[in-house]
Amino acid sequence: MLKYETTYKEWKGTTLAVAGGGSASIKLWDTATWKLIASLSIPRPEGPKPSDKANSKKFVLSVAWSPDGRRLACGSMDGTISIFDVARAKFLHHLEGHSMPVRSLVYSPIDARVLFSASDDTHVHMYDAEGKTLVGAMSGHTSWVLSVDASPDGTGIATGSSDKTVRLWDLGMRAAVQTMSNHIDQVWGVSFRPPGGNGVLAGRLASVSDDKSISLYGYS
Repeated sequence: MLKYETTYKEWKGTTLAVAGGGSASIKLWDTATWKLIASLSIPRPEGPKPSDKANSKKFVLSVAWSPDGRRLACGSMDGTISIFDVARAKFLHHLEGHSMPVRSLVYSPIDARVLFSASDDTHVHMYDAEGKTLVGAMSGHTSWVLSVDASPDGTGIATGSSDKTVRLWDLGMRAAVQTMSNHIDQVWGVSFRPPGGNGVLAGRLASVSDDKSISLYGYS
């Protein structure tokens, strides 16, 4: 049986969001003093899923800060996404649409309302996280989608999957425009190079896999 003990961490300024170890909560720490700021508990969604028994699948698998630092999104084992108001340490609402665990989340770097999610159901979702609306669903992977990241200009996303591929998606087309298949095992992480570079390193994407390799890609 698969056992989840991973700890998930996301920074915004001097605040660190931490989740994991089978917990249905997120801890916020001030990294300047290493004092606990708040503990955000994830409530059960209304109308519990048939497979969600005794809150056993509520624990957090992924966390992401909005670019303005006002919101924190948390993806859970039961497929739901929880949105929090960080300043008030208050739960706002759930986002639904996934039928399996949400492994990875990332906000658009250019629009604090737009959130992307990657799930074991093989789909990548695009939400209006403030309006509680599923804007689009993208499919193409043939197995769990384990990671997602947004390009610095906000026009595309990249995903890594247990189908051993990395896919680059055009958000205008809502479709995969490139598939990289150089890994020979599942791809657990993808990350775009942050903005500010130039020359050959400006458009770079990295992926990491269980095949013990890190791959670098150029894109335009």
